[in-house]
Amino acid sequence: MSETQPSAAGIATHRDKSDVGYRRALKSRHMRMIALGGAIGSGLFFGASGRISEGGPSVAIVYAICGAVAYMMLRALAELSLYRPSSGGFISHAREFMGERGAYFTGWFAFITYSSALMADITAIANYMHYWEIFRVIPQWGWAFIALALMVIVNLASVKFFGEFEFWFAMIKVAAIVVFMILAIIVLILGINLTVGGQVYHPGAGAITNHGGLFPKGAFTMVTMSLGVLFAYGGTEYLGAAAGEAEDPQKEMPRAVNSMMWRILLFYVGCIALFTLLLPHNVYNKNESPFVTFFTAIGIPAAGTIMNIVVMLAAASAINAELYTCGRGLRSLAVSGSAPRFLAGMNRNAVPYAAIVAAGTVGMVGVIINMIHPSEAFDVIAYMAGIGICSMWGSVMISNILFVRYCRRTGLERPKFHVPWAPYTNYVVLAVFASMIVLMWFEGGLGPAAIIAFASVTVVLALAWLVVRNHVDHDMFTAYAPAETEASDSQ
Repeated sequence: MSETQPSAAGIATHRDKSDVGYRRALKSRHMRMIALGGAIGSGLFFGASGRISEGGPSVAIVYAICGAVAYMMLRALAELSLYRPSSGGFISHAREFMGERGAYFTGWFAFITYSSALMADITAIANYMHYWEIFRVIPQWGWAFIALALMVIVNLASVKFFGEFEFWFAMIKVAAIVVFMILAIIVLILGINLTVGGQVYHPGAGAITNHGGLFPKGAFTMVTMSLGVLFAYGGTEYLGAAAGEAEDPQKEMPRAVNSMMWRILLFYVGCIALFTLLLPHNVYNKNESPFVTFFTAIGIPAAGTIMNIVVMLAAASAINAELYTCGRGLRSLAVSGSAPRFLAGMNRNAVPYAAIVAAGTVGMVGVIINMIHPSEAFDVIAYMAGIGICSMWGSVMISNILFVRYCRRTGLERPKFHVPWAPYTNYVVLAVFASMIVLMWFEGGLGPAAIIAFASVTVVLALAWLVVRNHVDHDMFTAYAPAETEASDSQ
């Protein structure tokens, strides 16, 4: 860890070299919507169908528990970002507190995870396009490629354009969820029947009690599907990278974390609970958005089509945020020498174009998976992303533990917005992540294959580290200029 002198206000007076060149153009509204939009994506709009079908009403409990875990991770990330905002996000924090080797593994795991999430979201868009028969002439992999190419182009624009794009797309997602929740409550109160596949269903508690109860496939299913649910919250950590380009991260980070988490919990847990009260769990199809299923079932003309467009935009928003974070993380690795140096390239809009194009190129693997195994593409990729999220979030919790120790050793005052009861909270969260992966192995299905694949990648990365470690810059921190230090202290 770099021993540097912090300011009296507890804000770092040094910065990561990879942060040089970025512009602070993201406003508070952008910050809130980037994190909210990143988290409310295919995990809810598409993946929730599979989770509901698999676990029934109990999945709402799993979403609540995983949401609490995600909130603790965000508190840890916010504390680190208040100490030193960085566009490298948790990769840069791993660099400071775990050394360049820690940043190397954290960064590459993050790249693999975001690439996997990217593949999952282009798969979701491809499935959405096949909702309309007219578009089925283009194969699933073709739509996946088109979605990927368009979002790469959007991401190569300025960060301000990215922020506006993400703000309005996130607003559309939130509006769609609010409309759904209002209509769902009306349907429940009035007892309006729903029709799916010619079968009529009466909404209410009977949708749960008459179809297996709270645990239709056993209580243990809650445990085995927790990793898939955790994947749904992936994207909340985008806030860490956005802090490096925020106008006033000292004010915006706490607001963004608090406002985002209660909304996410309300939307996720609220939506899942409503879905299970509206229709039996076994009615939902993992290849169709539960929102589309509901709006089609209520019989309003074109309602299913409109909602399908909305959920497609939701996936596009998530892809946009994934490319944003993936590109900045990869550039952070490139500047240090842990990735090819050419990936550090920036365009005139202060956008890391080389890293973003590289992320898009890796996303082509998702196009290939959609070509070979279209029916299982989303689940395969989601399992990989779930393991990756555990590794990334675990890195955040470990960096936070080391930061707390650093504060105690140096007398540095921790930010007022920090992890409660640290480091014990951190240990609990890390234990949750470890147990999820262990249980995933015993679950069977795609779980063991995903773990083996991730372990294989880890071995490859370890061997690659032996090659690059002597070419890595192990002194990646530089002092702010006096004017910059004063500005930081005044925030």
